[in-house]
Amino acid sequence: MPKAKIETNIHASCIALGGRGVLLLGPSGSGKSDLALRLIDQGAKLVADDRTILFARNGALHAKAPASIKGLLEIRGLGIVEMPVRASVKIALAVRLGSEGARLPRPALYHMPRSATPALPVPQIALNARFASAPAKIRAALAAHARSAFRDTFRLK
Repeated sequence: MPKAKIETNIHASCIALGGRGVLLLGPSGSGKSDLALRLIDQGAKLVADDRTILFARNGALHAKAPASIKGLLEIRGLGIVEMPVRASVKIALAVRLGSEGARLPRPALYHMPRSATPALPVPQIALNARFASAPAKIRAALAAHARSAFRDTFRLK
């Protein structure tokens, strides 16, 4: 008998950048939808806004929108707007919104909450969504994680 698919509905937004999922985590008002809009304006695709369903597939963490809000993005000051959507995406990066934290942070991982599924960690970073550089930092983090390009130190010559 096949295993039942375990899904967890969390308070988060999700976009796809070049086919890789970015989970935007934070409390109400932390800038999830606004940051998603800025990334979409720069070529990303909406997966889910405000509520995201996480699930495991082929040993990896994936995301999709609940059917009731699929393709909808809340744009503060404008309202709820229909957007082109990607049905689901494999999560490559989790972004915890709020304060940025340490200048040179220790590596962190995000795990799917409330899951009986074995841990499916993905890299996690902390950003202030209000900074103009937030979309560029997300793209840089995706690229650096894909190439294992993080360094512990640098040398001045």
